Amino acid sequence: MSALAARVRSITASIAFAVGLPALILVVWALVARKPDEAVGAEKFYPDPLTVGRAFADSWIGPAFADEVLPSLYRLGIGIVASIVLGVTAGTVIGLLPWLRDLTEPVLEFFRAVPPPALIPIVMLLLGITDTMKIAVIVSGAVWPILLNTIDGVRGTDSVMTETAASFRITWWQRLWFVVLPAASPRIFTGTRQGLSVALILMVISEMFASSSGLGYRIVYFQRNFLIAESWSGIVLLGLTGVLLAVVFGVVERRVLRWYHGMREVERG
Repeated sequence: MSALAARVRSITASIAFAVGLPALILVVWALVARKPDEAVGAEKFYPDPLTVGRAFADSWIGPAFADEVLPSLYRLGIGIVASIVLGVTAGTVIGLLPWLRDLTEPVLEFFRAVPPPALIPIVMLLLGITDTMKIAVIVSGAVWPILLNTIDGVRGTDSVMTETAASFRITWWQRLWFVVLPAASPRIFTGTRQGLSVALILMVISEMFASSSGLGYRIVYFQRNFLIAESWSGIVLLGLTGVLLAVVFGVVERRVLRWYHGMREVERG
């Protein structure tokens, strides 16, 4: 019974911490929004949470969800998957071949330093104003943390493990699948977590340029038409999308890296 009670207390504390800070932020937001400010007009430019909530329901729930939100999430999902596949594949190959790593390092550092939004006009000229263009913009930024972390993870594989696997005449593909990739997976997931944030930002930016649908387009539309509460509701929706991505990623990471987290717990213990 004591173990069950401790478990219940732990779950209750976790829920309290998860809900407490957002609730506090909402309270502070409501107090600041209701504070009179004649010079700025706080009630207009800083609407209270209830006003933003009503604007959220009117702007995003219903047909707008299918017309505006789902296409954005579709492009975001395709961009993330493409970034992971490209980054892990190229990073594994580059990490396994020292000569290729030395050859490509200056080029990779150059393209990593180029801000992806600066490439949007060029990508628009090459691909047109299409979903492919928006996905390419997402991949152009999200792929780099995944690629570079994969290279570091593969390069940092314990040489004793690889030499032991070779001495047992394990095939190259088996060594890659059962030794190299598992050893590099913590770094790969670190890069993927960073890539998710970049992908969400670039999804919005790509839809702000010559687009007629999507979250980014609607937010800019609201801002240009001085629909302040609706603009805030779009920002709230982006934040909720980021939270959802983080939750899904956390579940996948805990399942895939269960062995790694268990090993860390043993080391701490």
